[in-house]
Amino acid sequence: MPKVREGTEEVERCPECGSRHLVRDYERGELLCEDCGLVIDDQFIDQGPEWRAFDVEQGEKRARTGAPMTYTIHDKGLSTEISWKNKDSYGKSIPTRNRAQLYRLRKWQRRIRVSNATERNLAFALSELDRMASAMGLPRNVRETAAMIYRKAVNKNLIRGRSIEGVVAASLYAACRQCGVPRTLDEVAGSSRVGRKEIGRTYRFMPRELKLKLMPTKPQDYVQRFCSELKLSGEVQNKAAEILKDASEKELTSGRGPTGVAAAAIYISSILCNERRTQREVADVAGVTEVTIRNRYKELTEKLGIEIQL
Repeated sequence: MPKVREGTEEVERCPECGSRHLVRDYERGELLCEDCGLVIDDQFIDQGPEWRAFDVEQGEKRARTGAPMTYTIHDKGLSTEISWKNKDSYGKSIPTRNRAQLYRLRKWQRRIRVSNATERNLAFALSELDRMASAMGLPRNVRETAAMIYRKAVNKNLIRGRSIEGVVAASLYAACRQCGVPRTLDEVAGSSRVGRKEIGRTYRFMPRELKLKLMPTKPQDYVQRFCSELKLSGEVQNKAAEILKDASEKELTSGRGPTGVAAAAIYISSILCNERRTQREVADVAGVTEVTIRNRYKELTEKLGIEIQL
């Protein structure tokens, strides 16, 4: 579009007649000349009003888009929902005479969101998944991954003959492994309504059928979380990581439970850094027995040549 400099300003003009009377038609996405009718641009982008939001409430009011699509809701969050606030779009209260009608609309809206057996299954399973993930304090990406794994299991008809809770728990455990946020089977079972044995059985079956690529967990994956729960400093955490690095180089971690090895390394580093924690305290956080920590502790100190004064 030709621009003519007038003084210190650049003014847009029509390339056909030179008119300055240009109109932006946001409905059609066109920029046109008011005098001769020439369409100058037919893919005009509405930049929208410039505004700033100073808090969350203002941001929500001024936002021009909806919530992002999510796999943690059975319809991916694409359907609308009639609010329980009994207020219209202007924020005014709905008159009492119309509330019965609104109640009926709300009830039917809730019913038609879940139209068949598959959606009913997904609605129940994903609400259970969200409950478990909240109880375990898992981040958003793990929830989305677990929801995707569960959806794949439903599409492959792997739910038949298994409990919904068991498949949900197994999906969540697999998602934790996939996203590098490891949780032990006991932790998952503690938040679930099914036992550890059933979750383990379902989990062993799912990666094979869904072709999930899951790497085995390493002791290093647990160090940060265990140290945080034991309220240990970064120095202890770094020392434990060094011990585990030396142990893995000498192949002392292979064939042993990662949580037990991680717990033993943290126990040793806490003593070396003068932030001593008892074997009982470390065992409770790691979910292993004191005997396991003692055995791994002896192996690591002997093979790595670490001298500890008890």
